[in-house]
Amino acid sequence: MITMKIKQLSIFLQNRMGSLSKPLNVLSENDVNIRAMCMADTSEFGILRLVVDNPEKGKEVLEEKNFLVKMTDIIGVEMCDAPGGLTSVLKVIKDNEIDLEYLYAFTHDKVNKAILLLHADDIDNLISVLTENNVKIVSADEVYNL
Repeated sequence: MITMKIKQLSIFLQNRMGSLSKPLNVLSENDVNIRAMCMADTSEFGILRLVVDNPEKGKEVLEEKNFLVKMTDIIGVEMCDAPGGLTSVLKVIKDNEIDLEYLYAFTHDKVNKAILLLHADDIDNLISVLTENNVKIVSADEVYNL
């Protein structure tokens, strides 16, 4: 069965020098490959958001090393890797009054294409709206196996 919801790991870190390398080393040592990442921080702490090739294993090995990890559903959409590609997707979202919590994007092997990762309170509604507006949603397996 094809699933559209991608499992994202959110790791809470103290905002100190070297804190980012620790969870990344744990993943590397356990053969968990990072597909995309985003870091948001404040003066006190940071949230490292990761999409990895094996989210269940990634969460397990990080928690074994006492990291606080939350698994969240996000979706990925394919967009043109050209000026206006992001704007066209965001216009559909705005026109349908969907409030995004955050997004991040990455490029990959497909020529002239990028993947935009999105999180909103109502993921199912987001999927429906994007599908109805011919925005291609990328399956979780496609992202995990890039």
